[in-house]
Amino acid sequence: MLLQVPGLLNPAEVAKVRGLIDAGDWADGNATSGAQSALAKDNLQLAEGSPAAREAGVLIREALTRNPLFMSAALPHTVYPPLFNRYGGGQAFGDHIDNALRFHRDTGVRIRTDLSATLFLAEPETYDGGELVIEDTFGAHEVKLPAGDLILYPASSLHRVEPVTRGERVGSFFWIQSLVRQDAQRALLFDMDLAIQRVAERSGLDDPAVVSLTGTYHNLLRMWSEL
Repeated sequence: MLLQVPGLLNPAEVAKVRGLIDAGDWADGNATSGAQSALAKDNLQLAEGSPAAREAGVLIREALTRNPLFMSAALPHTVYPPLFNRYGGGQAFGDHIDNALRFHRDTGVRIRTDLSATLFLAEPETYDGGELVIEDTFGAHEVKLPAGDLILYPASSLHRVEPVTRGERVGSFFWIQSLVRQDAQRALLFDMDLAIQRVAERSGLDDPAVVSLTGTYHNLLRMWSEL
C-alpha cells in the first residue's frame, strides 16, 4: 500500500523542524547505509544522535501519534527515531531496498522494517529532480510532495531518489514496525476502517451495522496482530 499523508506537519511545524536541522552538523549519508546501499547513495545526513535530530524527531513522532490517517494505515508498534537527509548538486540515491532490521545505537530501539516513510521538508518548487520513485507490481510511482506531507510505503519496495539538479531536497525518513506484519492484511484493515467511518458518519456510531463491522475489524486485528 502506497499512501500520502497530507499535512502531517503544518507550515509552522515545518519551519520549526527546519530551524533545528538546518543548524545541525551534516555528514556523509553513508553513515547509516548497508553495504549494497552505500554503492548507490550520495547525500548528506544529520548525525543520528545529534541534539538537533533528537529534538526534531520528537516533534515528528508526536505529529504521527496525532494523525488518524497514519495511525490507521500503519498500525504502528514501534517507530524508528526519524533521520534527516538532504540532496543537492546532482546527488541521488539509486535503486535499493531498505534493510529488513534496524538497530538504533543511542536508544537501543530494534525493529523489523515493515513500512518506510519519507516526510518532505522542502517545497517542491524550490528544487528540481529529487523525486522518490517507488516500484511495485503496478509500475514505478514518482512522489514529490509539499513540505509537511508524508509518503508511507512497504519497506520491501524497490525505490530510489532521482538526482537533484537545482536547489536542495530536504526530508526526514524512518521506518515502522507494524502490529500487522503483512502489507495485504494492513491494507484490508485500513480500507475497512475507512468504510466504517463513512457508514458511522451517515448512520451514527450506534447503528447495528457499525457495531458489527467494528467488532469484525477488531477481531481481524486480534487475529493478525503481533505483540
